[in-house]
Amino acid sequence: MVLPLNTIRQQPQRKVCAPIPFASNGPAWQNPSMIETDKTPSAAATDNQRGPRDLREWMDAIEADGSLLRVSAPINVQEELAAATYMVAQEENSPALLFENIENDNSGIRILSNMLGASKRRYALAVGLDPNLATRELILATRERSKRTLAPVEVPANTAPVNEIILTDDEIDLTKLPVPHFWPRDGGKYIGTGDITFTKDPESGRINVGCYRQMLHGPRRVGMYCSPGKHGLLDREAWWRRGEDCEVVVAYGIDPVPFMVAAQSYGSDVSELDIIGGLVGSPMELTEGVATSLPIPARAEIVIEGTVSKGDLEMEGPLGEFTGYYGRPESPQPVIEVKALHMRKQPIMTAALMADYPACEIGTYYAVMRSAAIWDDLERFGIPGVQAVYCHPAAASSWGMTVVSIKQQYAGHIAQTLSAAAQCPAGSYFTKWIIAVDEDVDPTEINQVLWALSTRSNPTDDIDIQNKTWSTGLDPSQFPPENRPYGSKALIDACKPHKHLAEFPVRTMIRRPVHDRVVARWEEMNLPGQPPKLSALDDIEN
Repeated sequence: MVLPLNTIRQQPQRKVCAPIPFASNGPAWQNPSMIETDKTPSAAATDNQRGPRDLREWMDAIEADGSLLRVSAPINVQEELAAATYMVAQEENSPALLFENIENDNSGIRILSNMLGASKRRYALAVGLDPNLATRELILATRERSKRTLAPVEVPANTAPVNEIILTDDEIDLTKLPVPHFWPRDGGKYIGTGDITFTKDPESGRINVGCYRQMLHGPRRVGMYCSPGKHGLLDREAWWRRGEDCEVVVAYGIDPVPFMVAAQSYGSDVSELDIIGGLVGSPMELTEGVATSLPIPARAEIVIEGTVSKGDLEMEGPLGEFTGYYGRPESPQPVIEVKALHMRKQPIMTAALMADYPACEIGTYYAVMRSAAIWDDLERFGIPGVQAVYCHPAAASSWGMTVVSIKQQYAGHIAQTLSAAAQCPAGSYFTKWIIAVDEDVDPTEINQVLWALSTRSNPTDDIDIQNKTWSTGLDPSQFPPENRPYGSKALIDACKPHKHLAEFPVRTMIRRPVHDRVVARWEEMNLPGQPPKLSALDDIEN
């Protein structure tokens, strides 16, 4: 089935795209006007760490950290692989699983599941941050890292690892790959779950990097479902309005950072390629394909090139989704006609299980990145006093709830913060519950949030509703399904009432000098673990 046409003989030679005067008729992704250079050199100068360059380098790092389990026993991709992943991932600190022995497979493909899941450590190792950071500190570090953008680099096609094997046209038969069937009621096998998808804006040439579910229909046919409003869908329709097919590149074996960035929400004029480079700390390596004008990820494991034609539809779905329910019922969706297949030798397919937390692949990493992005948006909006932001991963993989800790400074401050968090670019999609808490409440600790809701919020006074908001076709709470592009949001004030701050009951807190004394004597008293970081202390002197 596989024919090795190119062999890697040396490490790719890096060539930075942005400053090079490419010919005007070259690929749009090589156009310097389409690619931003590092916007904040000072950030790069003070941050010398970088994340892994590709999936294999990252797997070496997590294996050294004790967070990769190699499974050599035979496993069947028909539900069994997903079932094993779901059951292992019920523990929040469960390892990534590399299945090395796929039943009835002759392709040599291995499958990685629970890649990130509920693990903060694997996220930190992916972006080159300290895996021992607490959640709030990890969000702050992610915010700092996100200020930097690095343009992608071009590497020669004959040295790109993804080109160890190239098949075109009728040489391609994706049905011979071990594609998982995750849940018993899924509509079929899904080759695209832990994937990234490239599309291009026909006007600006901006390349979008998205993550869209993709059902396998045949040897060279793959479905491409996009939720309403997503940039991949907008790009696709823009090409169709011009009477042209939409070119698509998809990577099915990819390192965590591109996958993580692809699931985020950015402005329509932003190319995630630059954001990926900034997060990793080194530019993403791209190379030219053989069937489209789009670039392909040079260090990916498995990549397809193809086109999506208007009116070419096949029935798609359902799929067990990040909500913990089957997504929208079977419906006709556009299809990618695959024209080229690129693979590394013994490639690794990244399979992202969609499920309820903590077994969902969109888990803790998404909580950290989305929280950082919302915090950035609030800062750009000029909202003062924000102490922390957290999107809890158990709330439909961080989509469902946003909690903002705020130091109140004026009348209406909380209402302003809640409205901004509800409708900012990073926070507007799907989120139903937006909660404001005071600065003495750590939003990353759900117990503290529940305490604030129970003692500082009066439902008749402190809950506002927004209607007809941006939602998802995957929201199981909306009936009939035609209503699902529209949602609603509850804005909950769980802060002490501003007009009664002076009279509000005083919270019980440990006095600061007593706290410091206990921390200093922690080991002497043989107390368990490490002293916890308390969000509030009493500064009364006597």
